[in-house]
Amino acid sequence: MRRIIYFVCFYLGLFLLFGSCGGRIGKRISMGMVEGWAEGNAMTLVTKEFLTQKGYLVVTHKAAPNLLLASMDNGDTDVFMNVWLPTTHGDKVAPFGHIKSAGINYEGARLGLVVPKYVDINSIEELNDNKDKFGGRIVGIERGSGMATYTDSVIMAYDLDYRQLNSSMIAMASELQKAIDEQRWIVVTAWQPHWLFGRYDVKFLEDPKKIYGDTEHIETFVREDFELDYPAVYRYFQHAFFEEDVLSDLLTRMEASKNEKETAREWVEENQELLNSWWDDRE
Repeated sequence: MRRIIYFVCFYLGLFLLFGSCGGRIGKRISMGMVEGWAEGNAMTLVTKEFLTQKGYLVVTHKAAPNLLLASMDNGDTDVFMNVWLPTTHGDKVAPFGHIKSAGINYEGARLGLVVPKYVDINSIEELNDNKDKFGGRIVGIERGSGMATYTDSVIMAYDLDYRQLNSSMIAMASELQKAIDEQRWIVVTAWQPHWLFGRYDVKFLEDPKKIYGDTEHIETFVREDFELDYPAVYRYFQHAFFEEDVLSDLLTRMEASKNEKETAREWVEENQELLNSWWDDRE
């Protein structure tokens, strides 16, 4: 009899253990991020914190955008919040038939060449006449990025007598800060939204030939059956939209943070009304 009671208790324990975990495992959401892409990473981290408060287990991982889109297409990644359309990622999204947009999360995104505001030129067409002041170089980010490719096209289209120096976003920002501290002329590749525009007094150079394209929007993409599995979370992504001042505040705080997870938690607590306005948990 004692043996029977032992086995009953043992299997009851297993049932309770895995039964209780099952609900949490069933609410696991995988979100992709790209190293150094501050706007998407900030939006992802506050969403992770908010959904965690709603009872979801959210895991994040970093990879190149092509790999994240492919991973969503085969169902391994659920969400990627940083797809720039129609230009930057248009060709990257097109080959994948098993992903879809859940909604636009930011309007007015832009790529281009950026200078401090004390630099008294306003167009890419004026760069050659001021080559000596800029040292004949454009400080860029990682070689292989879409930004670097566009900048190569800009150099050719405007016949610029400049070299693009590629490093990383962090190195580019460091060069920019050093030049501003010394009031030197510098031209860098950058994009908006970005914390650079909250920290420094900088401006885009006009691009009359539209090589970098017009302003874009940023969309949240999900795997195609995500809506069926997580209807409430899907509706959140349909409604989640970051106004420029809201995202600028978030990016500036994230850049200054030594603990992004804690900063995301604080931001979520301070912006509960906004986040809850995007949330609709009806069945």
